[in-house]
Amino acid sequence: MTEKKSSLPGGNETILIVDDQETIWDFLIEALQNLGYSVLLAENGIDAVDIYKSNPNQIDLVLLDMIMPKLGGHKTFFQIKSIDPKAKILLSSGFISEEEVNDLLKNGAKGFLQKPHRIKELVTEIRRILDEK
Repeated sequence: MTEKKSSLPGGNETILIVDDQETIWDFLIEALQNLGYSVLLAENGIDAVDIYKSNPNQIDLVLLDMIMPKLGGHKTFFQIKSIDPKAKILLSSGFISEEEVNDLLKNGAKGFLQKPHRIKELVTEIRRILDEK
C-alpha cells in the first residue's frame, strides 16, 4: 500500500472539499492528507462560501460536489468565483447534466471528475490544476 501511495502525486497546498457525503469526506481527507495536502471541509455550499471568504488567499483548490443541500454546486461555484475570480475549482458529481458541466467549464471551472472517484485520477487532476500557470 505504501508503495502505491508514494507513486501518487502529492503536494503541500490547501484543498477545500465541498461534499455532503460523509463516506466521501473520510476517504478523500485521509488520502489527501497522506499525500501532504492540508484539507478543509464544507458539508454544503453555504459553508463552502463562508470558509472560502474566511480564508482569503489560503485555499489553493476547491473540490466541489454539484448536488448538495442548502446551496447546490452551480450557485456555490458562482459565489466563490465572485469572491475570487481566479479560484481553482474542480467539479465533481455522480449525477449532473452535460450542459451544466459545460456551462461551468466555460465560466472557469478547471475540470470535472465523475463519482465515484479513483484516487489516482483525482490526485493527478488536482496536481494538473495546481501546476497550471
